[in-house]
Amino acid sequence: CERERERESAMLHTYACSCLSPLTNPPEQGFVTPLQVQVKQIQSVRDRCHCKKPFRCCCRRFLTSADTIRNSESKTTRKCKLLRRCILPAKLESEYASNSKDDHLTAFQSGLCKLLNAFYRFSRPHTVIGTVIGITSISLLPLESISDLSLAFFVGLLKALIPSILMNIYVVGLNQLFDIEIDKVNKPNLPLASGEFSMGFGITIVSTFLLMSFAMGIMFQSPPLFSALLVSFLLGSAYSVELPLLRWKRNAFLAATCILIVRAIVVQLAFFVHIQKYVLGRPMVFTRSLVFAVAFMCLFSTVIALFKDIPDVDGDRDFGIQSFTVSLGQER
Repeated sequence: CERERERESAMLHTYACSCLSPLTNPPEQGFVTPLQVQVKQIQSVRDRCHCKKPFRCCCRRFLTSADTIRNSESKTTRKCKLLRRCILPAKLESEYASNSKDDHLTAFQSGLCKLLNAFYRFSRPHTVIGTVIGITSISLLPLESISDLSLAFFVGLLKALIPSILMNIYVVGLNQLFDIEIDKVNKPNLPLASGEFSMGFGITIVSTFLLMSFAMGIMFQSPPLFSALLVSFLLGSAYSVELPLLRWKRNAFLAATCILIVRAIVVQLAFFVHIQKYVLGRPMVFTRSLVFAVAFMCLFSTVIALFKDIPDVDGDRDFGIQSFTVSLGQER
């Protein structure tokens, strides 16, 4: 089409230039001038260019192809816009949801790690380690040969360890509930003193562990085991609870007596009998090794009672806890 239009313009220009010669006389009626002839020829060319079927058909075919391409491109553009409107927001929403899930998972993991770390500090792990080592050691004393290290022995040992650890956490947790202000001075990293655990959450933990410990003690049907749990509960409560005639930790002698009775006597005798009679099924006999363990732990528990208060002298003095360290001084 462009080439035909260029040829038409060139022909018009050529014929016009050749016929624009000055005419001295105006043309008479019926007389055909050269210019008129050229104009007729130009009109004939134009008619031939625009009216003949092959050209028109070709032009139509060309225009039809162009229109088809334009229509195809228009349809493609509309499809792309539709895809961008529908798929892109969906993809962004999917990515946002994925990122949101990842953020929630990361936050959950971080919160869980902080909670477990706080509970680890709340349980006072050095006391739990002492309980595990003490009970395991005394449980080995009734064994007479290597054959006694049977499955029944290990099951009986677990029956002694699990409720005892739960009771241990109850005792140390109860002490923290009543010593929040003291611990803000002596042990500010503990979860109740630092505010990581609320009072209600601390009470929930302590109550739950106490009930679980007693439930296991009853379920395992071992009187010495249940007796050890009961004595630990009574003395641990008397040591910490702020009630008349209680709060024995205020008095150095009563505080040391609580620790000595539990660690040196109750743990040694109760768990020895538990393994000997209710696990191995033998008659109860107090051996020399048991007597040595009780005597040794009486001395060692006294050392524990004295040494545990040395780093706590500032808070104990401020809140009227008359420990040996407050009375004698840290150096003595």
